[in-house]
Amino acid sequence: MVNYSKDWYLKMLAWRELRIKQRDFILILSFVVGVFTAIAAYLLKSTIHFIQITLTENFSRSDVNYWYLVFPVIGILITSLFVRKIVKDDISHGVTRILYAISQRKSILKLHNTWTSLVGSSITIGFGGSVGAEAPIVLTGSAIGSNLGKFFKLDQKTLMLLVGCGAAGAIGGIFKAPIAGLVFTLEVLMLDMTLTSIVPLLISSVTATSMAYFFSGSAFMFQFSNYQAFEIHRIPYLIILGIVCGLVSLYFTRGMNRIERFFRQFRNPYTKLAIGGIMLSLLIFLFPPLYGEGYDTINQLLNGNSTSVLDRSFFMNLGDNPWIIIVYLILIIGFKIFASAATNGAGGVGGIFAPTLFIGAITGFVLAHIFGIFGIDVPNENFALAGMSGLMSGVMHAPLTGIFLIAELTGGYNLFMTLMIVSTVSYLTIILFEPHSLYAMRLAQKGELMTHHKDKAVLTLMKMENVIETDLITLSPEMTLGELVKVISKSKRNIFPVVNSETQVLMGVVLLDEVRNIMFRPELYNRFTVQKLMISPPATINNHLTMEKVMEIFESTGAWNLPVVDNQKRYMGYVSKSKIFSSYRHVLVHFSDE
Repeated sequence: MVNYSKDWYLKMLAWRELRIKQRDFILILSFVVGVFTAIAAYLLKSTIHFIQITLTENFSRSDVNYWYLVFPVIGILITSLFVRKIVKDDISHGVTRILYAISQRKSILKLHNTWTSLVGSSITIGFGGSVGAEAPIVLTGSAIGSNLGKFFKLDQKTLMLLVGCGAAGAIGGIFKAPIAGLVFTLEVLMLDMTLTSIVPLLISSVTATSMAYFFSGSAFMFQFSNYQAFEIHRIPYLIILGIVCGLVSLYFTRGMNRIERFFRQFRNPYTKLAIGGIMLSLLIFLFPPLYGEGYDTINQLLNGNSTSVLDRSFFMNLGDNPWIIIVYLILIIGFKIFASAATNGAGGVGGIFAPTLFIGAITGFVLAHIFGIFGIDVPNENFALAGMSGLMSGVMHAPLTGIFLIAELTGGYNLFMTLMIVSTVSYLTIILFEPHSLYAMRLAQKGELMTHHKDKAVLTLMKMENVIETDLITLSPEMTLGELVKVISKSKRNIFPVVNSETQVLMGVVLLDEVRNIMFRPELYNRFTVQKLMISPPATINNHLTMEKVMEIFESTGAWNLPVVDNQKRYMGYVSKSKIFSSYRHVLVHFSDE
């Protein structure tokens, strides 16, 4: 029976290859990715807004509301059941999953990632989960790009570019920030792009941003009009803000990691739900600004309406005391990471983009407020804006993304100097303590992260199965010297691994140079066995090691050839430094060629 659907598919691929040049086709796909990611971003934002309005539109601003104890748990329960029963895959840590796909899975993301993160994060955040929607939409956009590339049978290099296009389009579409979308892809996803590759990223980002303007109008995400021109005498205070943002970023990064490790020790999902749900609900009940993404709180601080952050809390009648607001906001900074980690740890789906902006705005506002109490005149709102840029720079190790994103979110382009100083100082502060961003450190600890370091990036892309050599003749330890000479006469190699014939465990190696002086003496052929002639190799390489670790072993031993074994020490083959160098040059040329 003829498979007409497959026949049509193959004909379409052949027609595309014949009629459309590769470079032109990539530009077309980058436009398509931009359109789809913009639609996905709009659906995500609209769904979250609809759920939140439905649940909270009747909440009184002047009364403590006990529904805050219930809604977040319900949302996480629904999301957890959706992930475990329907998705049956881990969809958390969206940006980390993209980095892993780029570094370890040839830029391939699963098809379900094009929609499952949207559903999970909509429910989580709509019901009050204290996380952001940006990482899920970035994963969605990248999955759209990856699966489009897979559909058209494109190579790994092009898949990587389309993954970047999806991420750029997602940031552009959800924030209306095309430059930030491009810079995010280069800084956070750490793609080593050339000028030719940047054009598709720009197309995706600009297309998604244009679609976002079409869907939701031209208003900026944060309404901010109280601009004050940059003044040189404020530089010392901006440097202090940058240092504070760097330290808060360090607290955020390490705190999130430790709390996530705490939740990972529990295997039962209902135990996680109980612990995380109770923690989240109590925090939101005591500090209502922790409900959802927190963008309303940011807007209030940027427009000088700081007392409104006390609404619906036990502190709402104490708003006349400036120190009450400061203490309240500092407590929110401290507990936000617990709320965000509890949301994801309990089974919710969300990212750290929004929590980063939320904590940054509060950090900047609080520091400016403290300066004001001591008679130092600095603009509270401008410092809140700069704090957002500083936290993003510190947590994500992405100073350019922080600068351009905040400028585009608010239209505050005349604040570039302020944003640049705070972002740079924040980044320089945290880099002293943490070499990798919160997104990347999980992979970096396993040696699975591709970086802008060219050598390390190429080594990350290289796999053991591509460099291992299996054409060496193996010996058994019982073989005599005479039998060994016959093997040598048939071999083109000068290394002979000795393997236990029953267990296949590597026992040693015989080197041609070591037996050359006796191999032409027939009277010794029955006197010596391979077991007496073999020696131990300088080291063995586990077949699961990263190529970077393999090169470290080669450098420490000074060897040019080393045997490869599995976890049970069974012989797998040999790897040579020259083979690695040859493969390295091939990968380097492939990913540098335009």
